[in-house]
Amino acid sequence: MQMYEWIAPCHFGMEAVLKKEIQDLGYEIVQVEDGRVTFRGDMNAACRANVFLRTTERIMLKIGTFKAYTFDEFFEKTKALPWEEYIPMDGKFWVTKATSVKSKLFSPSDIQSLAKKAIVDRLKAKYHINWFPETGASYPLRVFLLKDQVTITLDTTGESLHRRGYRLLTSKAPITETLAAAILLHSPWKGDRILVDPFCGSGTFPIEAAMIAANMAPGMNRSFLAENWTNMIPKKGWYEAVNEASDLMDDTVKVDIQGYDIDGEVVAAARENAREAGVDHMIHFQQRPVEKLSHPKKYGFIVTNPPYGERLEDKETLPEIYRQLGERYAALDSWSAYIITSYEDTEKYMGRKADKNRKIYNGMMKTYLYQYMGPKPPKRPRPEGQQEK
Repeated sequence: MQMYEWIAPCHFGMEAVLKKEIQDLGYEIVQVEDGRVTFRGDMNAACRANVFLRTTERIMLKIGTFKAYTFDEFFEKTKALPWEEYIPMDGKFWVTKATSVKSKLFSPSDIQSLAKKAIVDRLKAKYHINWFPETGASYPLRVFLLKDQVTITLDTTGESLHRRGYRLLTSKAPITETLAAAILLHSPWKGDRILVDPFCGSGTFPIEAAMIAANMAPGMNRSFLAENWTNMIPKKGWYEAVNEASDLMDDTVKVDIQGYDIDGEVVAAARENAREAGVDHMIHFQQRPVEKLSHPKKYGFIVTNPPYGERLEDKETLPEIYRQLGERYAALDSWSAYIITSYEDTEKYMGRKADKNRKIYNGMMKTYLYQYMGPKPPKRPRPEGQQEK
């Protein structure tokens, strides 16, 4: 069985979460870098990774990597790669994205056009044709340069994996599904613990939490670009990945997941998104301001993305919002709180310093994940007669 290297990008600061996800799928980690994890697997890894991974934006097949200091060197080394093993005679191919960091070759447009020309020259010689119809499946390429090291990949995903397919309606500043899942998986929260998002917006945190609790694979209800790569990936691989996901899912699990927002229309949108995701029966949404946040039980979690003050007129309200959140959190018995925000005075108005603080880039925006750690709940007594393992 031939093995390949696959690259999975993620939010900066969440590489360890993605690494664990990939290992849990049974794949070998090759390398962990800022914002991406490389792993090894067969062609079916494209199917399973796209269907199961919650915290990556896409799955890319690594075609080759090499050093290049001049455009001539870049062209010749790109042309030397075995493109005929990946792109069929009728394949439609183009460089959808090129990035260059700390490299001598820094023009994305030149990198894109040269890469395309090099591949065309290679395939002309291999297929003995001078014109490509490009009427078949799509094979978009991505080229990355870092310190003159070139990495060329094929994108198997197409539309980003954060588009699960359930978010028909969005609030003003939604958090991406992949980042929400990464924060939940980074936290100690499990499905048997209470979870409340007092600024739920379009419902992303509660919905992702419900999907995690139900072991619902995020990609089981969407399509992927590489489903048409029948020259490399048999259709059976995709069917098997979805069937595996269906067998593992249990949406009858009992959970206490709640989402609140002060805006009734936003709450209605969150309910509709939860219905689309198939987890509306697992979440209690309610129109409620943050100052009304309360819960009688212990050891719960607040996981939330409060307002940042994107507009100037909103900034004046932020101190009061965060002060109220801090007061309500302090009144909850033995709870933990995970708050992602770009608001610099979060700890000041929360009334205490976070136990941990992690910088995370949400797109181009620098945000901080403030982690307030409550005590662990006591272990449940084992049934009488049950031996400790």
